[in-house]
Amino acid sequence: MKIAFVGKGGSGKTTLSSLFIRHLVATGAPVVAVDADINQHLAAALGLDDAQAAAVPAMGEQLALIKDHLRGANPRITSARTMIKTTPPGEGSRLLQVCEPNPVYDACARPVELDGGAVRLMVTGPFTESDLGVACYHSKTAAVELFLNHLVDGPGEYVVVDMTAGSDSFASGMFTRFDITFLVAEPTRKGVSVYRQYREYARDFGVVLKVVGNKVQGQDDLDFLRAEVGDDLLVTVGHSDWVRSMEKGRPPRFDLLEEENHLSLRRLRTAVDATYELRDWERYTRQMVHFHLKNARSWGNERTGADLAAQIDPGFVLGESVCALPGGNASLTPTA
Repeated sequence: MKIAFVGKGGSGKTTLSSLFIRHLVATGAPVVAVDADINQHLAAALGLDDAQAAAVPAMGEQLALIKDHLRGANPRITSARTMIKTTPPGEGSRLLQVCEPNPVYDACARPVELDGGAVRLMVTGPFTESDLGVACYHSKTAAVELFLNHLVDGPGEYVVVDMTAGSDSFASGMFTRFDITFLVAEPTRKGVSVYRQYREYARDFGVVLKVVGNKVQGQDDLDFLRAEVGDDLLVTVGHSDWVRSMEKGRPPRFDLLEEENHLSLRRLRTAVDATYELRDWERYTRQMVHFHLKNARSWGNERTGADLAAQIDPGFVLGESVCALPGGNASLTPTA
C-alpha cells in the first residue's frame, strides 16, 4: 500500500508520517519510507543524528543506476538516457517489490532500527546551494516517481512517502501514485488552503484524500476543521509530550506514546487497508501513460531527442499478477 503525507510547510506532516512509520514497524509490517520533501527531515524524525542522516545516499544521485536497472530488457526503451521521470514500465522492464533485495535498494536504501523492527529509508537528497538558479527540485524527485511507477506492492506492505510541502507535487503525476493521501492540516485558514488545492486537483484522478487535523487544542479547533473539510476529516492530533521529546532527539519507547495518538494511528492504518479493495491497476496504468505523454510533448521529446510516446507498451497493465520472469523482467500477465 502506497501512502503520501502532504501539507503546508510547518503543518507537522513529517512528524506524523514518522509516527505512522513507527506504528507500522511496531506491528511487524514491512515498510519502505521515502523522504521526497525539499527539506529533508524524515531521517531525523526517525531518530538518525545529522551524520547518520547525511550518510543515507540520495536517490537523485543514483538516477542513472535506477533507470538502467528499471528499463531491463524493455525493447521500447532504447537507453537509460531516454527515460524520463514518467516513463512507464512495459514488457521486459524490471519491477520492484517491497520485500526483496535489488540493486535499487542496495544503492539507495538504508535500514533504520525502530522499536520492534526496522524500516528501509530512502531519500531524494537535499536541494543544495549549488542547485540554486540551475536546478528544479522536481528533477530530484524523478527517482521517486520512477520507483513508484515500477513498484508492485501488495496488502500488508507499506510505502510511506513524505511529500513536498504545499501543492508542488502537482507539477508531475506523482500525486496519482498513492492508494491514499493524508493531508495534514492545522486548524487555520492557511492550514486548510492546501487541502482545497489538493481536493480540486485530485478530483478528476480518483485520488483518495483524507485530512489529519494537527495541533488541535479544543472543540473550537475541531469545529473549524469539520466546517472546512467536512467528511474528509479522518482524525485529529493534539499536543504530545512524546513528540516533544522526539524532537529533542530523546524519543521514549514508542509504546509510551499517548494512547489517544496510538488510536489515531490505528485509524490511519484502517483507512489505508480499506483502500486495497478500491485498487484499479488499469486506471493506475492509464494515469502513468497520461502523464508520460503530457511530459513527452511539453519537454521530454525535445530534451531526449526521441519520440517518448513510443515507450508506451499498449498491452501492459501493471499489477500484482504481473509475474517476474527469470532475470527479473516483467511479464505481460494482465491483472484480473
